[in-house]
This record gives sequence, C-alpha cells and structure tokens, in this order.
Amino acid sequence: MNLTLPGGAGFYLNRLSPTPLIPIRLHAGPEIWCKLEFLNPSGSTKDRIARYILEKAWRAGDIGPGSTVIEASSGSTSIAMALACAQLGIRFIAVMPEGVSNERVLIIKAYGGQICLTPKAAGIAGSIAETERLAAECNGFLPRQFANPDNANAHRYGSAREVLDQIPGGAADAVVSGVGTGGTLVGLYQGMSDAGCRVTPVLAKPVKLTWEADIECCSFSPCIPGVVDSMSTIFKNANLPDLCTIEVPDHEAVAATRELMRKGFPVGPSSGLNFVAACRWAEQSAPGSRVVTVLPDRMERYFTTELFAAQP
Repeated sequence: MNLTLPGGAGFYLNRLSPTPLIPIRLHAGPEIWCKLEFLNPSGSTKDRIARYILEKAWRAGDIGPGSTVIEASSGSTSIAMALACAQLGIRFIAVMPEGVSNERVLIIKAYGGQICLTPKAAGIAGSIAETERLAAECNGFLPRQFANPDNANAHRYGSAREVLDQIPGGAADAVVSGVGTGGTLVGLYQGMSDAGCRVTPVLAKPVKLTWEADIECCSFSPCIPGVVDSMSTIFKNANLPDLCTIEVPDHEAVAATRELMRKGFPVGPSSGLNFVAACRWAEQSAPGSRVVTVLPDRMERYFTTELFAAQP
C-alpha cells in the first residue's frame, strides 16, 4: 500500500496538544503537581524538542525533502526524532551506545529510523563524535540536543506556559527535574520566570547508580554526571539562581516508579526520580508551597530492564 498525504511530501508535524497537569499524592503526603509528558505522541517529553528543533530547521531551509537528521541519544530523543522525521518524510539516523534496551531500537526502526551503535565504553560522548563523522559524510543535519539552546526553548515557550495556564492560581514555588541535557529544568525555570513566577529550580540527582535507563532523562546511568559536567552546555551555561539539589537513591526512585505504575501511571524510572525529589522538596518547604515536576516517559521502553525484574 502506498500511503500518500494530501499535498505530497512536505511539512506534516501535527501540533502537540497540552499534556495534563495533575496533583498526585502517594500515601499521606503533600500534593505534587505532575506534568504527564508520557502522553506526548512518541511517549516522552522529548517530542517537544524534536518538533521545536525540526520545525525551526524546516522553516529556515536547513532541512527539507531528501534531508538526513542524525542525533546522539540513548533512546527517548531518538524515538521522538524518528517519529517527527517519519511525519516529515525524511531520513533519520539514531546514534546510541551499545547496550540500550531492545525496545527502544524496535520503536525507532518501526518509524523507519536507522540505528548506529557506538562502543558502550565510550558512552554518549562516543555517540556524539560519531554523529559529527556521519554528518560530514552525508551532509546530515545535527539537532545537537546537548548544546542547542532550542532544547530549553521548547520548554520555555511550550511546557512552561502550559504549566502556568493549568495550575490553580497560575504560580508555583518550585520546579523539579532530573538533568541530562538540562533542557527540561532550564526551560521550565526560564519560562515560568519570564511570566513573573518566582520559582526555585530543583535538580533531582540519582545516587548509588546501579543500572542504565535513559541518559537524557538523568536516570540511573554512570554516564549521567559526565553528561552534565562535560557535554551539556545547556545546563552548564544556564543561570539558575538558588538551584537546589536533592539526591535520590536509585532504589527509592525505582520503588516510586513501581508505585506510580500501580496507581495507573505507565511511566519510566525518571518519573520516580522526579517524584521522590519533588516530595522531598515539598516536605521541607512552607505549608501551602506548590511544586511542579515532570513524568517524562512511558514504561514500554523499559520492559527488559531491572524496572520490570521479578519482585519479592
């Protein structure tokens, strides 16, 4: 079957609908306002940066029919880019470290994306280097999620505005997120600050890391501190006054993720990380304080990880 979209090949990125912002309470604790980003079309918050960056590149003439997009990503960004490129009718190559879960590979391939695996020992830095080589070879377009300010702008002009429209009173006291590229935390903070909201940025930092999930979402990978320190210029160059860091042991993040799933939220481990950190911040804050966090992605890309390992 030959599927033809009206008007021929062209610009077919559908508008993202606002994701819900809801209060979630586990046990008898403070209310935490959670942005359900796993409800985006590809299943993660990375749809925002994929669409923002590629739409801008398309309008500027940097990509078009026949173009190739190449990105270094352990999974979620590559999945979002693969979906967006499928809608645009252009080629996509995902460059990822060896050892990523097979679910992610299958999803990217389902959207017509190609996979290039780099040595696991080289981490995401090795994948980034390979994107540069491939781009030079085929004149490919590099979104460069770790350095491109439009990563944060997608949240600054998108999800931050949604949060302020959705939360009662139009204000919050803190925004909490794990940091890989830094785009989510930086963009949410900037967008809420733009609107006059005096909000504290809170970094959810995983500790005692024992297994891998999604590098971009700062979840349970020994590579994450290196991403923040040496590769993500978005986070490193951001002005985040009064940044608060809350450390979360990985077993607590996993336990919270599993409990969120049992409450009906089909999320991945970065959601548990963010939720625990948000609860910790709220518990040490003044009564009535409001904290916003993000549930970044869906559980399907973690079926063969320890998140779904047999439990006692």
